[in-house]
Amino acid sequence: MWAKGGIALLLIAASQYHGWSRLSSGSVFAPEFPRALVILFNWTFGAILLLALLQILLDLGTLAAMLVRWQRLALPDGVRYAAAALAALLAAIGVANAIRVPPIRDVAIAIPGLPPQFDGYRLVQLTDLHISRLFPAPWAQAVVTRANAAGADLIVVTGDFIDGSVAMRRADVAPLRDLHAPDGVYAIPGNHEYFFDYDAWMRHLADLGMRMLPNAHAILSRGAAQLVVAGVTDLSAPQHGRPGPDLAAALAGAPAEAPILLLDHQPRQARHAAARGVALQLSGHTHGGMILGLDRLFARPNGGFVSGRYAVGAMTLYVSNGTGLWPGFALRLGRPSELTRITLRTAAR
Repeated sequence: MWAKGGIALLLIAASQYHGWSRLSSGSVFAPEFPRALVILFNWTFGAILLLALLQILLDLGTLAAMLVRWQRLALPDGVRYAAAALAALLAAIGVANAIRVPPIRDVAIAIPGLPPQFDGYRLVQLTDLHISRLFPAPWAQAVVTRANAAGADLIVVTGDFIDGSVAMRRADVAPLRDLHAPDGVYAIPGNHEYFFDYDAWMRHLADLGMRMLPNAHAILSRGAAQLVVAGVTDLSAPQHGRPGPDLAAALAGAPAEAPILLLDHQPRQARHAAARGVALQLSGHTHGGMILGLDRLFARPNGGFVSGRYAVGAMTLYVSNGTGLWPGFALRLGRPSELTRITLRTAAR
């Protein structure tokens, strides 16, 4: 009884992880604990949720067997304990998958009207870094090193750089200053930048060498050939008193014949972008759904787009699973993190 009581108290404490996070920093999105404790919280919190799901499945299975046999059945305690052990193991695997430095994932995308000068053009997409106590400076440095070694012409970051204020994360984001590519590093804000003094983060990210594109665009050139890289603000921006995504403003003055590459943190408005003639949209935000099988829960609030490549009219949408993950629920099972290297190809007519 004493052992069970002690375990129960620990589980109750772990279940309040987000409350402890708020106490530690003032925000549920920034647990300011030592990294080992953040990892432990994620493992325990994940095990609780997975165990709840497994117990529900066991109960449904038992109920179905009772209806078929039309007799009362009792599930052995050993099965319940096995479910608890499985939940703990799956949570440990999920956290390990979440906090790794992701490998390069290669994706080739054909772009209608892409000038031959840009055929084979390579870009690296980083997204949802969520630099925090869980993803600190050494992790960020390893990501930067891998991204720089990918041999891309361009690096883009599609939002959710951080969890925490500039004062909290100054040292952890410092490695981003070393990101480099021949055509530069372009970025947009995600929804988490608005949680922690948006203006301060936009200034700091620009100081780190990011060329921010909030409802703006840049033009890349190869001789007379051009490619437009446009960015929009996040859909959550108006809730924080900031301008929302405005694709018309982002494309104002852009050359009419140049293919458009759009950076939009959330994939929800992809159909609108396709209707405006965007050739390729890069998004994140969904974290790929995090857990295979449960990822469909993320589909409806994101326009049906969760992970990978989608054809949206004549436009291609690519939704990255994310480079990092929100430290409040850092589990990945069947939806691995990624550092995406995209090669543009001229589409056959």
